[in-house]
Amino acid sequence: MLIGEYEHTIDAKKRMALPAKFRKDLGREVVVTRGLDRCLFAYPMSEWQKVSEALASLPTGQASNRSFVRLFLAGAAHTEMDALGRILIPEYLKQYAELSEKVAVVGVGKRLEIWDWKRWEMYKAETEKQADTLAERLGEIGAY
Repeated sequence: MLIGEYEHTIDAKKRMALPAKFRKDLGREVVVTRGLDRCLFAYPMSEWQKVSEALASLPTGQASNRSFVRLFLAGAAHTEMDALGRILIPEYLKQYAELSEKVAVVGVGKRLEIWDWKRWEMYKAETEKQADTLAERLGEIGAY
C-alpha cells in the first residue's frame, strides 16, 4: 500500500526520484497522468491496467464520460524508473500540475499523487480544517 508524504525535487531534465519506500510497490514501470485538484496521479502498471480498463468501458454516449476519459487517458505517460529510482515527468504534465522544483509525493493507497509543494501545503491546510465534517460524511455512507 502506498501511504505517506515526502518532499522531493524535479531536476532540470524533468526527472524526479520516487521515494525509496514506494519503489518496490510501484515496480519499474509507472504511468503518470493528469489527476484531480491540479496534481498528477502515478500508478503502478498493474493498477493502471485496472483503472484504464474501467474508464474505457464507460458508456461513450455521455459527453462527461467522453471528456474525462479523453483527458485522463490521452494525458497518460508511460515511464520506466531508472537505476536511481527516477521517473521522467513530461513537460505537458509538469505544466498541468504547475510543478515547481519542489514537489510533494503523496501515497494515497493504490496510487501516488505528485503536487507542487506550495499547492500541497495549501490544500492540506484547507482539508485539515474540514476533517471532522469529511469524516461525518464518510460515516453516513458507512465508509468510516
